[in-house]
Amino acid sequence: MSTRPPHGAEERDLLAAELAMGLLDGEERAEAEALAARDHDFRAAVAGWSGRLAPLLDEVVPAAPPASLWARIEARIAPPPSNVVQLRRKVNLWRGYSLAATAIAASLALVVVTRPAAEPRSAPPQTLVAMMQSDAGPARLVATYDPATRRLIVAAAAGMAPAAGHAHELWLIPAAGGKPHPMGIVSAVAPNKMDVPMPMASDVREGATFAISVEPPAGSPTGAPTGPVIARGKLTRA
Repeated sequence: MSTRPPHGAEERDLLAAELAMGLLDGEERAEAEALAARDHDFRAAVAGWSGRLAPLLDEVVPAAPPASLWARIEARIAPPPSNVVQLRRKVNLWRGYSLAATAIAASLALVVVTRPAAEPRSAPPQTLVAMMQSDAGPARLVATYDPATRRLIVAAAAGMAPAAGHAHELWLIPAAGGKPHPMGIVSAVAPNKMDVPMPMASDVREGATFAISVEPPAGSPTGAPTGPVIARGKLTRA
């Protein structure tokens, strides 16, 4: 992959989708995260993809394709050498699209069969997204919140595992300020799904801040951050 950032709108959107769905690794992921750190529009595109795709995590049942499937597809297509990198990226994105499309189709089928006719109603509250990062580094975690269901999903980037004997704890800082509220320990292995309690849900709104601190394995013993804050980000509309 070239070290120059993508210039075309379609290529940038493709890269933003790949980063949001966790389809990049190694040098490609590092370059995409660096672009998100310095480019506001690209960072917003990543947040938008995360907001649109995060609710589908609840509908998807993990299923691994045969190990040889994608290798056979790539071998049969046999692209010219100059197109190999671009095709590989598109194949990776097609995998993510296939997963999302399956979840959407299943959800729509369930709605058509089971939901009775209803009177028109107002649009549901808009999904909120927080890109959490250090003061000088790329985004390391993405938090997505659905106000309608009070479901919070926090996904960590690769390499975010805490040091031995420590844990990463999530905190909510209300938009109006005040002391941080503990939200729980977050894992770097898989997306973290949390149901926000009703009394706290009113504080999880646009302008509030999510932060990650380093704590003992069981979390802060004081109810407030005791270790360094390694990432933070404000909630914005997806």
